Amino acid sequence: MKKSWMLMTLLIAFSMVFGQPGNKPSLTILFIPLDDRPPCLQFTLRMALIGDAEIITPPKEILGRFTKAGQSDEIIKWMKKQDLKSFDAAIISVDMLVYGGLVASRAHDVENAAALARIHVLRDIHKKAPELPLYVQNVIMRLAPTADGKNESYRTDLAKWAEISVIADKKSREETRKLESKIPAEALAGYKKARQRNLLINLKSIEFVRSGIIRYLILSQDDAKPVGIHVADRQRLNKEILHKRLTNKIAVQPGADEVSMLLLARALNEDYKYAPGIKPIFSSGRAASTVMPFEDKPLDETVRFHIRATGSRELVDEKQADLLFYVFASRHEPGRAVSFAAEIEEKVRQGRSVIVADIDPIGNVQGGDSAFTIELGNRGLFSEINGYASWNTAANTIGTALPQGVIFSLAKARLFKNNSMIDRIWAAQNWFTFHRVLDDYYFHGLERLNVNKHFGQSGLSSTILDETTKKQFENYAMVRLSKSFHDLSRMYFGKTTNGRQNTVKCQQPADMSFRLPWNRTFEAEIDFKLDCKVARRGRCIFYQASVPSLNLYIHCTMIEMMANLQV
Repeated sequence: MKKSWMLMTLLIAFSMVFGQPGNKPSLTILFIPLDDRPPCLQFTLRMALIGDAEIITPPKEILGRFTKAGQSDEIIKWMKKQDLKSFDAAIISVDMLVYGGLVASRAHDVENAAALARIHVLRDIHKKAPELPLYVQNVIMRLAPTADGKNESYRTDLAKWAEISVIADKKSREETRKLESKIPAEALAGYKKARQRNLLINLKSIEFVRSGIIRYLILSQDDAKPVGIHVADRQRLNKEILHKRLTNKIAVQPGADEVSMLLLARALNEDYKYAPGIKPIFSSGRAASTVMPFEDKPLDETVRFHIRATGSRELVDEKQADLLFYVFASRHEPGRAVSFAAEIEEKVRQGRSVIVADIDPIGNVQGGDSAFTIELGNRGLFSEINGYASWNTAANTIGTALPQGVIFSLAKARLFKNNSMIDRIWAAQNWFTFHRVLDDYYFHGLERLNVNKHFGQSGLSSTILDETTKKQFENYAMVRLSKSFHDLSRMYFGKTTNGRQNTVKCQQPADMSFRLPWNRTFEAEIDFKLDCKVARRGRCIFYQASVPSLNLYIHCTMIEMMANLQV
């Protein structure tokens, strides 16, 4: 009788603490991406799985492709058909909603009136589902138009005009006049109209935050420089934000493609009331204070903005931090790759949770650094860290590694409740990190140059390929990347530093696919299968977390006690 009473008590307590185990995702999120490129769509969908969240998006065929704009009106119809009250959050790109994506936002193909009419769907959504939090991105237009194969004769001149036309000295005015004579009048007029319209939509987004329609807004500055026509736009927006006292609800920061991942981390943090403390650690003070390529703020400011965007807290005291964020931007400093990797390894051995961002400080690689990547791999660190990235701009890299690390930290603190959930979270975490190394380093850091060279293209060419040539590129890249895929598998799963892979067993990744979704080598869509399971003793989970989870300990204890009871 006594044992029966004890068993019943344990079962009730277990149910109250953990709920019923199951395969249903913990959260469901409605997502309108910036466009269909992997960083804007695939990365966000995959990262959500680390937080045990399911993302629902419109059919891919209406999201557009490169210079073919997404079908904004069809996307709006799709949104209105959804059961909005069934979602836990919504992450929405205004640029897709209004113009049809990032590339479309740089052209004046949508008039002001149509743009304003489309953005008002956010008001309709809020009216139908007032409890649904809207996390929104709206891009501040960059200097250069998109290279579309038709504007090559004047694209560079137009970008230069946008940079220097605001400078008042005599030399700049003369150069501005010369540039204007070389740029087709229609192209220049369209560029100016697009900037004016986009600023109008930026301001409307701010107004929607003030009225409570949007919970959190990131106005992200697309590729820029410290000087240019965009600066006045940004100053106007910052003035409006200050005037309306919305600095805690709106961020104006560098970046574009990675922003949906930042918003995802924030949405999960706010839902679970989680706000980890993060201590940034830079490879050098000089790098931290340097403006990185294609950006207009020093690196440490970019990191600060991105930490805040995730809903996390930047800390000065390393001892108080939940996460240590190592930012490597010293590729040309002899020996620093080795010493920085050694510092990371030491913290991992101590059981600290670490995120790593590998920044290209020159902008001539757009992928991972060989010396640093090899050091991390040889030390068995990739499978041990919470987040990693190294692609394109500093903001892109930071805005990928950081939210991955934050979401995985949240998962360990809030979500490790039952076997099936832990297994799928670990599979998602390992998939994402493995994918980053394969894509950011092996493809963009190594093979992209080789593939371009093999087909007679110079450097990091982003030449638009016809379908036949694209297929040849894909086949050749697939052959080369297949070897890297197997080499990385051995390195990633064959070494361990802190014992994580002694408790998390993953099958070798399989069924890799490779394609160039926009018919250029600038972005690749890589996919593969990966299954992981946590090692178990009997019916109890034994997992060496960097910070032991009380819930997980209780889970194990209860199951072991129940297993030992003889009723």
